Amino acid sequence: MKVQVLYFAWLRERIGRGREIVETEAATVAELVAELRAREERYDLAFSDMTAIRCAVDQALAPVETPLEGVREVAFFPPMTGG
Repeated sequence: MKVQVLYFAWLRERIGRGREIVETEAATVAELVAELRAREERYDLAFSDMTAIRCAVDQALAPVETPLEGVREVAFFPPMTGG
């Protein structure tokens, strides 16, 4: 399946792009992250600490165990703070 993957803030800087279309066999967001990390060192570095990364699936916050079936977009970003 194809899914659009978006990267925000320091993830975008480390990976070197803000978005891409990914062809994946992953069943969950966690499996997608594993596929991305296996691509290149820059992805591995960006996703090395998943406690510092949040994700959204089709624009709704979601845990990494979320299934990808029928999903069109996955976004990754650091935790947000307000103030």
